[in-house]
Amino acid sequence: MPTLTPHGQQAIQSLAQRHGFSTDAVTTMLDAVSRGNASMAQFNHPEFGGSGQWMSGGMTMLSDMFNHNLKGRVDNLCADLANLVMNQPNPLYDTADSLFAPAGPDWWGADLRWPNSTGSQNGVRYAYFAQARRLAIEINGEVTVYDTLDHQLGGFSQQQSGDATFSFQSQYGLVNVASLPVVSVNGMAPVAAPLWAPAPVASSPQGDRADTLATLERLAALHGQGVLTDAEFQGKKAELLARL
Repeated sequence: MPTLTPHGQQAIQSLAQRHGFSTDAVTTMLDAVSRGNASMAQFNHPEFGGSGQWMSGGMTMLSDMFNHNLKGRVDNLCADLANLVMNQPNPLYDTADSLFAPAGPDWWGADLRWPNSTGSQNGVRYAYFAQARRLAIEINGEVTVYDTLDHQLGGFSQQQSGDATFSFQSQYGLVNVASLPVVSVNGMAPVAAPLWAPAPVASSPQGDRADTLATLERLAALHGQGVLTDAEFQGKKAELLARL
């Protein structure tokens, strides 16, 4: 277990007194919460009734499942530790030997810190960051970061090569990675296609007229939805009408 700094030791002692646990038990739980990126923890200590799990939002499972008083105390302790990990301005661990301070930059980039889970299959690497709601996938040296929305990820699988068939289990069932919003590719934000991009120019005047009218209908729909302002709609409409 990494060495606590003097500030970390003081924080542990304060929380131990507040919640009625020993400093050893609180230190063990801090280790578990830190490894879970302050959003979940898997722990095993006699003062917590043996093994158990905690997840932010109120989900706490103990081996002593009918001890509701202990469950409430453990839940409150984990919530305070998670807040400590996320908002503490001073380091809790000695970075010289901390398991939570990587020695160098990781393949997923400097913006993300410590993943809740990592793995690789058939040349594809992934790292999941529950607290940040991010999933990083590397394929052939290209790193794509996805927004995981409200999914709680687990059970990664890959049927074929490429991320289009890279899936995971969430509380909603099996989800394809390709359905998630892309945050960045190799550290760069993706370029969004314009909403009113005209259709390709047809090879005949009749086809060109039909495509222009179809584009006008799309513009009118976007304007009606409030996506386009009056000025944007009128300007694009005039441009398209000039082609007829």
